[in-house]
Parts: sequence; structure tokens; C-alpha cells
Amino acid sequence: MPFAVLLTNDAASDLTELYDYIAVNDSPRKADYVLKQIEKTFSTLSEFPERGVYPKELLKLGIREYREIYLKPYRIIYRIMDKNVYVLLIVDGRRDMQSLLQRRLLEA
Repeated sequence: MPFAVLLTNDAASDLTELYDYIAVNDSPRKADYVLKQIEKTFSTLSEFPERGVYPKELLKLGIREYREIYLKPYRIIYRIMDKNVYVLLIVDGRRDMQSLLQRRLLEA
């Protein structure tokens, strides 16, 4: 039975901001392409949620509750709970991930 893939409000905002940024700074066509690739990733998470790796920034702290899929240069960070996959972040991996993860995941 497939897992349900659910986006948190933060992740939904991340996705909207990412789409808008690409559409304005590159092209709407490129934004559509990236969105489709991310949606395909969600589909694979539904079937194989444990395929992602532990984010290295959290692994250094001994935290293994979260996983990530790297869709260069974007990182999709999620958590598996019961039969659900909660997508928590969809961000450009070139950002200061240590601060972002701490602020969005550890202080929440």
C-alpha cells in the first residue's frame, strides 16, 4: 500500500516560491519542468519512502528522523511517520542549509 505524501504549509510555500522564482528569472517553461520533476519525486516517495538519505547536516548531530532526496540543486527534506511522508522543506541546496534546517526543523 503506498504512503501518502503530504506537504507541510512551509513546504507548499517553498514550492510556490521556487516555481515563481524560476518562472521570473528563467522561464515559465523551466518552472513547469522543475515542478514536474518534483512531483515525480513525490510519486517515488509514495512507493519507496526510505530511498532518501539522512541530511548530512543532521547526521552530524546524530539526528536520523529526517531524510532527503536530492534533485540537483534542490533538496527535498521529509519525515516518515506511520504510512505518511511529510515533506518539510523544498529548497535550493546552495543555501546555508545548517541554519535553515536548524530554524525550520529543530526549533519548530
